[in-house]
Amino acid sequence: MTGGRRAAWVAGGYAAQGLGYATLVTALPQLKDRQQVDDTFVSVILLLVCVAAAAGSVVADRVAARLGSRYALAGGLLTIAVALALITVRTPTVAFTAILILYGVGLGAVDASLNMQGVLAQVRMGRSVMNRLFAAYTAAAITAALLMSAFAAGGAGASFAVGVAALFAAAYALTAWHALVPDRTVVPAGEPASLTDRTRHIIWICGAFVLTGFLADSAVSTWSSIYLDDSLSAPAAIVPLGYAAYQAMVLLSRLTGDHLVPRVGRTTAVTAALLVCAAGCLMVTLVPTVPAAITGFALTGLGVGLLIPIAFSAAGEAAAGRSDAVLARVNLFNYAGALLGAVLLGALSEPVGLRWAFLIPVLGLLLTVPVVRALRHLPTTHSNVATTPTPLLPK
Repeated sequence: MTGGRRAAWVAGGYAAQGLGYATLVTALPQLKDRQQVDDTFVSVILLLVCVAAAAGSVVADRVAARLGSRYALAGGLLTIAVALALITVRTPTVAFTAILILYGVGLGAVDASLNMQGVLAQVRMGRSVMNRLFAAYTAAAITAALLMSAFAAGGAGASFAVGVAALFAAAYALTAWHALVPDRTVVPAGEPASLTDRTRHIIWICGAFVLTGFLADSAVSTWSSIYLDDSLSAPAAIVPLGYAAYQAMVLLSRLTGDHLVPRVGRTTAVTAALLVCAAGCLMVTLVPTVPAAITGFALTGLGVGLLIPIAFSAAGEAAAGRSDAVLARVNLFNYAGALLGAVLLGALSEPVGLRWAFLIPVLGLLLTVPVVRALRHLPTTHSNVATTPTPLLPK
């Protein structure tokens, strides 16, 4: 099988992950009502899901080391499929919590193994394909949000859409694993574990952008639907459109970023991305209307779509020869950002309301603007294959 066909199968894995995750987050308002839980409970659940995802990543690394990353990917997607299928029915709160933790384990396994497969496909083809792979995730997420809107308008509950995502994940896992990239065909060179002061400097600079990017991403992905539903009382068919608008702008950024960034320069692009993200979240806070909220979420996506890829690319270019070790550590900042965006906003939703809680990503983004000065001094290189945030591949 050619490298291009294998890359297409890997893209299907990104699509399965994006469809499942987006379906779940856009279904949160209905799941909250069905389970009769509040925003504080949702925040605790999201914290547990993040911890479970970290555990799932460890499991994926071990499975990949023994059997290959395609087996870890298939197993992770089957775990997601089972969890999503169980979510479609009402269960006691304890069982519902356990199901979401199971989903988190699968999500972490898929996240780690997809990155491994993406890098293997990229090495096999000898050129960058990661932007298109991530675009498949974003396109699937948009599709999920629009499907949720259509199902709500037609009177179908969230359970139906979640069930569709579960079937897609299971079907992909059972049919695609043999078509993915075999790990043993590419053996990456090992790197020493120790880091120099220079590489640590790179990690902190680029990690700051990754953290704030994922802070904004998690805030919108997790709370946009709930904000439109609970705070603005938007119609059920409108509730998923905030997330859809956000992902549409992320997709636009990823499809145009490779052409835009070289023209305007990396530091200019990062500064603009930070300010556009901040402006989007600020609009959500200052103008409490449905059109303004959806527009604010879209602006945030426009910035996030540029910010995160630039941060990882800058880290890889600045740490030429040590990019695997550096990127593996920079990638850890996304978990901190995701936790802040998902959990902190939820914790503030009861005392101050979600509207004002969206000032948290605004503050984080603006505080990161001065770091752009340090980014300006990082070295750059030119490569046909883009560097990407991935875990260390099994030896």
